[in-house]
Amino acid sequence: MKPADSPFQQLVRKLRQMEIRILKAVDAQLQGDFHSVFKGTGLEFDDVRLYQYGDEVRAIDWAVSSKGHGTFVKTYKEEREQQVLLLLDVSASQQVGAVNRRKIDVGREICGVLALAAARQDAQLGILAFSDQKEFYLAPGKGTRHAYALIKRLFELEPRSRQTGVAAGIKQALGLLKRRTIVLLISDFIDADYERELTMLARKHDLVVLQLLDQREREFPPLGIIPLHDQESGRTVWVNTSSEAFRARYRATYEQNREQIGQICRRHRTEYLSIATDTDFVPQLVNLFRRRNQRGGRG
Repeated sequence: MKPADSPFQQLVRKLRQMEIRILKAVDAQLQGDFHSVFKGTGLEFDDVRLYQYGDEVRAIDWAVSSKGHGTFVKTYKEEREQQVLLLLDVSASQQVGAVNRRKIDVGREICGVLALAAARQDAQLGILAFSDQKEFYLAPGKGTRHAYALIKRLFELEPRSRQTGVAAGIKQALGLLKRRTIVLLISDFIDADYERELTMLARKHDLVVLQLLDQREREFPPLGIIPLHDQESGRTVWVNTSSEAFRARYRATYEQNREQIGQICRRHRTEYLSIATDTDFVPQLVNLFRRRNQRGGRG
């Protein structure tokens, strides 16, 4: 009798199935013009050529042109090797959701799928998991072994802190990244005062924002007067969940949180996608990557 697969083997099989669905779907929708899930906007200097009518003035290489042999412009080519960083929020607010479909479960699955896709496409991928501090960092690397190590460590992770610090997580990432990188920031963004850091990340790197949402955070069931426990502060308060005023405030907070991060991303022309825990995220990721490839990255 064949021995049963370990939980880790079952997990990897599930992630591989998702990965295959993503790669096949993106390839089909791009009609054979699919190069990489991680196609970015990173450019590197290639050469100079004589200025032609229609070239942008900002492309002129003034140092070369000043030598008196004509006006020259810089030419660029796409970076040969993309570097990707998964920036994952693992604070206690990520524990909300149904069994095996919590926000943290979905976030881990997304990271696992992307790690396997990166291994297949020979892209360098790393991860920084954060709460209000650095919880786990694996520097960008390549290959199947690296992807498996990332998945295993991520699913075994037990965060030391329960607090959220989106700004702190972004600062840590900015300190670690020495070259332009595709950054996928995955969080529920139940936090405040992170716009300055998010703006810096969007300016320096090719940023994609994935917001994880759970239906329980939008519509709280009317259960009467019950104790509610705050995952991050550890406090318990008694509230009347059947009160229309409570339900309206609860719903407004959810919508305000979602609109805030959406506005910030639009302001900085950053790709944004909200993912609900009770939906299949694969088609949503497919559409995201299709848009990015067709646009050649951001903007």
